[in-house]
Amino acid sequence: MTEKEIMLAGEMYDPMDPVLTKERKEARRKVRIYNETIETDEKIRVALLKDILGSTGNNVYMEPTIRFDYGYNTHVGENFFANYDCTILDVCEVRFGDNCMLAPGVQIYTATHPINPTERNSGREYAKPITFGDNVWIGGSAVINPGVNVGHNVVIASGAVVTKDVPDNIVVGGNPAKIIKEIDL
Repeated sequence: MTEKEIMLAGEMYDPMDPVLTKERKEARRKVRIYNETIETDEKIRVALLKDILGSTGNNVYMEPTIRFDYGYNTHVGENFFANYDCTILDVCEVRFGDNCMLAPGVQIYTATHPINPTERNSGREYAKPITFGDNVWIGGSAVINPGVNVGHNVVIASGAVVTKDVPDNIVVGGNPAKIIKEIDL
């Protein structure tokens, strides 16, 4: 298996692999171009996002600045919106359903490192995919940790640190995030 295949499988991989290093640099180049666009460049922004991301719905909008590790591991559904300064470390797949909104400063991390210091110091790392259902609103400066699955119709409060799966029709908040209330539909 290639290091990329190992990475995408969520196994320990070498992030300094030449192919992966080249792909991260290319993602950073594309993201820099996107982040330098001006407000009236809507068609250019959409075209750039469709090039950066793995897949998108027709209606996608991300307010600069944005950051990705690879970009191609992030998939967004219809009516996706991300406000300023969002970061998605998409070492593994990040999938958003339809009608998802990210407030400013949202951080989504698939990347992680071994707890054992000897393993960690080896330079190898791994990642866990993250999935969001439909109709998810993530509040400002929330952090979503590796391997989390977020259900449909979920609100994640500002500043929440999500470390565990979130079921459908729920509001979560806090550090670590806990259920605040159910959403009646």
